[in-house]
Amino acid sequence: MENCETISVDGMANGKKTYYSISEVCSQTGLEPHVLRYWETEFSQLRPKKNRAGNRAYREKDIELIQYIKNLLYEQQFTIPGAKKKLSESRSCEGEPAKGEPPQPAEPALAPGIDKLAHVKKELGEILALLTA
Repeated sequence: MENCETISVDGMANGKKTYYSISEVCSQTGLEPHVLRYWETEFSQLRPKKNRAGNRAYREKDIELIQYIKNLLYEQQFTIPGAKKKLSESRSCEGEPAKGEPPQPAEPALAPGIDKLAHVKKELGEILALLTA
């Protein structure tokens, strides 16, 4: 069991917590709790989970999103509508469809008559050639 993660009693794996309270996120980001709560109403992408007591439980990806929104609003001087637009554009560039757009197919369609297995075999051969070159 050399590669196993050790999980301590407080829910941390390898020194990183799974969930952070709103006060911890405020300490990390330099924002006030009322700002985070307001941003939840404005940015649909920011939806932290809530625990049984109803307290917000932020994950790493939530904190990264908060840092990005903070950068857009405070550093780049975007308005809230401008930041929303930029955020939806950046999400659609990362492979996630923007709101209202149909999802794109995961792989390009093959020309009729081309066997998928033969196509994959050809691509793997090209990758192997690149790696051995």
